Amino acid sequence: MNECPAAVEEVVRCVLSATPAGCTWLLPVTDDTGEVIDFRIAATSDQVLDLHGRGTGRVQARIGELYPTMVGGSLWQMYRRVLATGEPGELPDFEYEGKTAGIVAQSRFSVSVHRVLGGLLVWWQRVDEHQRRLASTELLGSLGWTEHDIITGQMEWSPGMYRIFERDHALGPMSRAEQGAAMVAEDRGIAETAWQTLDSGGTSDVTARFRLGGVVKHLRILSDIARDSDGAPVKIYAVVQDVTARENSRTAIDRLNDQLRTREMTALAEHRLAGQLQNMIQPVPRDPFPLAGLQAMVSYVPAERAVRVGGDWYHAQTLPDGRVVLAVGDVAGHGLDAASGMAHLRFALVAWLSIGIRDPAVLLAHMNRLCAQLEITGTAVLGVYDPETRTLPWARAGHMAPLLARDGVCTELDRPRGLLLGAEADAVYQVVTPQLRAGDLVLFYTDGLVERRSGDADVQLDRVKRRLSTMSATSGEATLQLLRAILHTPSPDDDTCTLAVRVLP
Repeated sequence: MNECPAAVEEVVRCVLSATPAGCTWLLPVTDDTGEVIDFRIAATSDQVLDLHGRGTGRVQARIGELYPTMVGGSLWQMYRRVLATGEPGELPDFEYEGKTAGIVAQSRFSVSVHRVLGGLLVWWQRVDEHQRRLASTELLGSLGWTEHDIITGQMEWSPGMYRIFERDHALGPMSRAEQGAAMVAEDRGIAETAWQTLDSGGTSDVTARFRLGGVVKHLRILSDIARDSDGAPVKIYAVVQDVTARENSRTAIDRLNDQLRTREMTALAEHRLAGQLQNMIQPVPRDPFPLAGLQAMVSYVPAERAVRVGGDWYHAQTLPDGRVVLAVGDVAGHGLDAASGMAHLRFALVAWLSIGIRDPAVLLAHMNRLCAQLEITGTAVLGVYDPETRTLPWARAGHMAPLLARDGVCTELDRPRGLLLGAEADAVYQVVTPQLRAGDLVLFYTDGLVERRSGDADVQLDRVKRRLSTMSATSGEATLQLLRAILHTPSPDDDTCTLAVRVLP
């Protein structure tokens, strides 16, 4: 075994134990002939642990004992090569195979190795979990990112960029000339506007059309520029989002609006058109569906007497971090103007969620400012459920409080303060955080469920509460399906949207 002064080992051990990165100092273990047969962990970080949750507790242990699947593999061979030659080595995509229960079977790392003080200084960073989170975020938000080095001309793309531009990874990123050629000619002036914005020191946010794979896509491009100490531009960073679905919905809404204004269709055709538009913007699942820690059910019932689509909407989604967003809302009015406002709010909510905004009060504040810009008003209630703690932070903007049914008793959740959307651009929203339990039923709803021109809303609300109380007393797998049949009754004058969830054991 190669010897290293104990004092040196102690110093290195103290330094690495406090280093906030994955780093390990290995000393070679040799046989009687001087052949390297293993490596001893002489020092390691206690801030970044290994797959088994071990830090400095590994000191003095051998690699062959702790990680037997590494022996003889690519990283092992690189250890021996760096030790023999002194030339640093790097494995940007090393795959470690675990054989222990409770450990991810295959994990990927970026590893670099340098010869230091008669041993090896190994720096490592796990990349598979980061890449998995990034891929989920990009897929959820139809996102991609790119980095362009102005000095070298090199460009880097994330996997989402290749998906958006329908390009083979083997071809590498598209050049600026290729991207320019793919842009619709009428939109090339937008690119010039973006460059002028960047040149003036601002952040550019533009939407342009690109012809890709035989179709035209609408791409929103948010970009900024990095400069050196002299102020000269050196890099351009951009995030790209495919907003084709949103733009196509706007186009469809405008087209249908023109058809309605010309009065070239009967009331029956208008009613059918309204239903098609509603389904295009927010399809309603027929059956209960799973969310993280929850079972959910959505119901949308058009008003009996109205032929125009309303502004009622919902959103229910498990987010990449495991939490669940639950929301319903109602844009004031009827017809395609209300539907257009509803589409704006839902698409904007998805975009804000995709960039990591989770605070219900912040999300409602963004929606409020958007309503003020669009000159529309509406109500909404929004919660972000944490299945780990079974807490439901939620906020409201002029909307009815959700109903909570538990063990045969139904009550309204305590109401936080919150003005309706679009009433005051700088409105601030309050969040309350109730604790839920297994078997709880929570109902989010719009006012069509309880408000009737010919009756008292409180009487109708009490009727709904009694039904929920009965259902919660015998909560089970079929609860939401039975609840749907009870709630799926139209209001004469207003659309009704409900989102019910049952907390799973």
